Amino acid sequence: MSIRDVLEAVRDRRDELAALTADLIRIPTVNPPGENYRDCAEFVGERLRRRGFDIAYVRAEGTPGDSDRYPRWNVIARKEGARPGPCVHFNSHIDVVEAGAGWTRDPFGGQIEDGKVYGRGACDMKGGLAASIIAAEAFIDLMPGFPGAIEISGTADEESGGYGGVAYLAGKGFFSKPRVDHVIIPEPLNKDCICLGHRGVWWAKIETKGRIAHGSMPFLGDCAVRHMGAVLNAFECELIPALAARRTAMPVIPPGARSSTLNINSIHGGQGEDHDGLPSPCVPDSARMVIDRRFLMEEKIEDVKAEVIGILDRLARERKDFAYAIEDLFEVQPTMTDREAPVVQAVAGGIREVMGQEPSYVVSPGTYDQKHVDRIGRLKDCIAYGPGILDLAHQPDEYVGIDDMVDSARVMARALHELLEGGGKA
Repeated sequence: MSIRDVLEAVRDRRDELAALTADLIRIPTVNPPGENYRDCAEFVGERLRRRGFDIAYVRAEGTPGDSDRYPRWNVIARKEGARPGPCVHFNSHIDVVEAGAGWTRDPFGGQIEDGKVYGRGACDMKGGLAASIIAAEAFIDLMPGFPGAIEISGTADEESGGYGGVAYLAGKGFFSKPRVDHVIIPEPLNKDCICLGHRGVWWAKIETKGRIAHGSMPFLGDCAVRHMGAVLNAFECELIPALAARRTAMPVIPPGARSSTLNINSIHGGQGEDHDGLPSPCVPDSARMVIDRRFLMEEKIEDVKAEVIGILDRLARERKDFAYAIEDLFEVQPTMTDREAPVVQAVAGGIREVMGQEPSYVVSPGTYDQKHVDRIGRLKDCIAYGPGILDLAHQPDEYVGIDDMVDSARVMARALHELLEGGGKA
């Protein structure tokens, strides 16, 4: 058998690939809160167990969101080859975001229509999980004497940071040498694109402080919301324009994300709104803001933080009674795999053979689980590659094209052959 026979076997499993994707969509693994993780993990694990994989279920106890009601379950399947060699790992997250409004189809119905599979998670990223399973199964069926090992995982909580999934598993050694050598994450970034990594992120909560008083006599108090207004004004007039002027050599898509960015994620001041009736007349003594700062390979995290703290310290000098507190929520360093890395070259070769074109090399504006493979697992040979159009993720009537899944699965199978056999060409 040759790799071309494997590619044809993947193509012949088109209907099976669509049906598998639909079945995965019908398990509503909504996060938050983290529903039905065990059901989805066992669905994947039982299928792969029947194909000869060794199965492990790992609960990420004690991670954010994990509870007896919503346990963070992950599945890791491993198929040993006929002789020693490297391990290729396909990692997909099984959680999906809430359906939201605006759907014209059942978001968890897994409807197959006009060459597409519809449903929440179809694109992001149960279609990618299904493609990796079909690719691995076809490869194993036609090349049972392969060296090394193949792993497939379905992990929790990527949509909320990945701490109950890949981060936890990486801390346990599941994404490190010598267990694993190459990782492909089938995120939806278009079937002809190889995603090398992502920008960095720093989230922080800023609080400005004031003094409560009667709202009819605000001069007797100190309005924390007005102080926060000064922070917002400084961000708007100084920091955001400075960030927009910075450009990166990273091939980030879309092009607007090739600059640093700052998003005001939320802002709250004064009394809460979780009650009926009118508010009482008070000067607010606290205002809180969460910022979402995305930064570039060319920036250092300590400088990113220092710019914000510098503005706050300056306001403390310039404004009467200005006081603040700042709290780190989380941070992720930028990461970008070298274009000459083995996994990049293997997937690039697959795109050339399957689609007859050169791949595009991109970087994601937001983070995904590569951050944990890189920083915790210390494994650099990792990329995102999978079917689906990123713009459809988290949207109503989300779908994944069946032909796109087939093409991506064929590229994955071709990459398996390149990385395990080292032959590349048929």
